Amino acid sequence: MFVYIIYSIAIDRYYIGVTSDIKSRIDKHNTNHKGFTGKANDWHLKYSEKFEVKSKAIKRESQIKSWKSRTAIEDLINKSS
Repeated sequence: MFVYIIYSIAIDRYYIGVTSDIKSRIDKHNTNHKGFTGKANDWHLKYSEKFEVKSKAIKRESQIKSWKSRTAIEDLINKSS
């Protein structure tokens, strides 16, 4: 399982999620659909972390989302580069 952060230039926003297949998931985000990521079709991967256990990935996703801070998310992305 992966925790991932994607970014859209068009709406200047990040999205944080969990998936087992990052490429397929980003492809889905870039399709025309209802939901937050359906507002744009230029999402690209900025960050990912791999987990062996789904529950740990979900816990990490919740932790990152709880920050509610663009600066903290960008710091995480920049530290991984």
